[in-house]
Amino acid sequence: MSLALVEGWFASHGWEPFSFQRDAWRAHSEGRSGLIHAPTGTGKTLAALFGPVIDWADSEEGRACQESGEAPPLRLLWITPMRALANDTYESLREPLGELGLAWTIEKRTGDTSSSAKARQRRSMPTALVTTPESLTILLSYAESAALLRGVRTVVVDEWHELLGSKRGVQTELALARMRTLAPGVRLWGLSATLGNIDEAARALVGIDAEEPMLIRGISPKAIEVESVRPAEIERFPWAGHFGTRLVDDVIARVERAGTSLVFTNTRSQAEAWFRGIVRRRPDLLGKVALHHGSLDREVRERVEAALRTRDFGLRCVVCTSSLDLGVDFSPVDQVIQIGSPKGIARLIQRAGRSGHQPGAVSRIACVPSHALELIEFASARDAIESSTIERRVPVPKPLDVLSQHLVTAAMGGGFDEAALKREVLGCHAYRGLSDDEWAWAMSFVHTGGETLGAYPDYARITREEGLWKVAGRRIATRHRMGIGTIVADAAVVLKFANGRVLGSIEEAFLSRLSPGERFVFGGRQLELVKLRQMTATVRPAKGHGKIPRWHGGKMPLSTQLADAVRRRLSDAGEGVFDGPEMEALRPLLELQARLSRLPRHDEVLVESIETQDGFHLFCFPFGGRLAHEGLGAVLSLRLSRRTPASITAVVNDYGIELVTDEPIRLDEAAWRDLLSPEGIVDDMLASVNESQMARRQFREVARIAGLTHQGYPGRAVSSRLLQASSDMFFDVFDQFDPGNLLLAQARHEVIEGQLEATRLRDVLDACGSRRLVLVEPETVTPLAFPLFAESLRATTVSSESWEDRVRKMAVRLEAEA
Repeated sequence: MSLALVEGWFASHGWEPFSFQRDAWRAHSEGRSGLIHAPTGTGKTLAALFGPVIDWADSEEGRACQESGEAPPLRLLWITPMRALANDTYESLREPLGELGLAWTIEKRTGDTSSSAKARQRRSMPTALVTTPESLTILLSYAESAALLRGVRTVVVDEWHELLGSKRGVQTELALARMRTLAPGVRLWGLSATLGNIDEAARALVGIDAEEPMLIRGISPKAIEVESVRPAEIERFPWAGHFGTRLVDDVIARVERAGTSLVFTNTRSQAEAWFRGIVRRRPDLLGKVALHHGSLDREVRERVEAALRTRDFGLRCVVCTSSLDLGVDFSPVDQVIQIGSPKGIARLIQRAGRSGHQPGAVSRIACVPSHALELIEFASARDAIESSTIERRVPVPKPLDVLSQHLVTAAMGGGFDEAALKREVLGCHAYRGLSDDEWAWAMSFVHTGGETLGAYPDYARITREEGLWKVAGRRIATRHRMGIGTIVADAAVVLKFANGRVLGSIEEAFLSRLSPGERFVFGGRQLELVKLRQMTATVRPAKGHGKIPRWHGGKMPLSTQLADAVRRRLSDAGEGVFDGPEMEALRPLLELQARLSRLPRHDEVLVESIETQDGFHLFCFPFGGRLAHEGLGAVLSLRLSRRTPASITAVVNDYGIELVTDEPIRLDEAAWRDLLSPEGIVDDMLASVNESQMARRQFREVARIAGLTHQGYPGRAVSSRLLQASSDMFFDVFDQFDPGNLLLAQARHEVIEGQLEATRLRDVLDACGSRRLVLVEPETVTPLAFPLFAESLRATTVSSESWEDRVRKMAVRLEAEA
């Protein structure tokens, strides 16, 4: 009967359920768990929602509640990775539940939910709760969590690919393991649109001991049209970012032709710059163009989201970051524009899906380059989409900082039996390789503080009482609950006007470099810093030009899959094939590269040696991505200095590495083979970088997640300087007195695999070993080498002339010579 009710709801909207939606409902009724993998805007949400609805409506409880009108207790948990997405999801679920006339209540529980609402929910839960991984973990930390959650029948994890591959994903795995214990028989369903390792993602979701998860694939791949905005004139010697906002007129013209547009940037700084560029160029668009990124105040973001949804206030365009990558109901968006390379195929697909966000509609995205070579990346991304190539999200293996946090959370949530919790944790995909010694170490760490902190009661966070491990005190519990989560960023300073109006937050590292009276840009406004005190900055409106803030973590590496596609495009061009408008536009640049040097084929590694008045330059192009190249650049410098004592500077980008020396260095193929050997790569990497300092910085994140440092309480935040000093103190103590501390080992591992991408670097060097080395000595800097050459000038520019002016003049000179 309930299936007919759902089908009637579809019919009332003029729709027919897709077969994959029916498959999901059927699998749910059979008690199965699994992953629904379908393109954005094709109905994943309804596929996951109506399974629980149909089962409940057909149950004895459902019939009784429908008769009495009394809402049942919590039955459905819906986890989203972002608070903004939680708002959309809430509306997307509330509407069909209301139209079906079900006796269900639905609420949100995120960091934005009021304290009073959270307290009420702890007394009486709604039938469906939309929440985030952090808020669910906080809920699990309350002693009454078992009673609140034991009736949950289904947990849905939305946008699972956004969590997988991060510590937030591990935190979610641990929370789901708790749910499997508290609510036996609970069904776990993940939703994903852009994922290359579906089987592994499904197993991580349901746990390694569960039955084989169901994999439900949506309708055939959604049609995506990728178009490039090409400048009227393309210099043959490009350099990163030199287009700036030069193409702002093209973007404005596209915005005016469409109803509503999203203009995506890769960083908050870029979003601020483009918003300012648009409204400066066209002041009449002020009020019709909005800005949206994660540092803006929540009320500002919610107003933009509401206007985008309803087309209120004449909104035409939103310049945004990944803060709007995800969304449920953005059907009013007619157009998506991507500024700069997306760096990854999945990211471009996700953003393109914000347009045509409904079954059968075509998603369209226009890509605007920040420099000429990005046109190749746009064409390569289109190739990858057409061949259904997409990046994998690799789960994080057994992070002990997250486990330590989870142990204290479980102790707070009514206490735990060690053997039972160990089985629960080992059932998580992330901890399937956890050893007995590592478990014992984590238990000792939260029980006594470990070998070095045993004398300090603040670090003895759990204690054994009547056979269960429980939290050691109320103060420890309060402090721990404030620190639950794995998102670690530079300490945020609240920005506000003198009247108390809050604008948002900005990283302390940026504001600490400003003096009162200096101007900067935030939220599209010109602001002047009045004073900075106790993590609050008072500002006032200003005129003139201000600095654009820089946020930590701005540069993303080119993904392996997209880099491979770029190499294939260059190889084709080397054979005289310029397929598509982007390659035709770049033909003069690429033909010049071929004339001066060579366009590397797919089975080649190009090496260029050039002498200029600035020194001797070696350029190597493995196309391994920025992070892997940073490690490789350091290794090559070390290995080269062992052969020939010299002062060597390394500069990298996504395509290659430049080594600059004062003395000429001649290397034959055998020497380059030796330099690019994967043998001893990790040892050489650690010897060539300041690994200790990098591990020290990484340890700040580990220490915060593990509960060693505390960011303070609402209204009394601890400054980043104090947090850094505290973390550094722990690092030094462990390094000197407890060198086997597993959190130190984890920080070092995260440096090697995360910051230096050692695994990818090994793969790059293995590939180099199987490819032909092409050694060329051009007479001048080539188009492929110029972006690296320009970056090396940044470090050597010592004059009244700006770096940008010097690079621009150099490009003009090279163009004239060519």
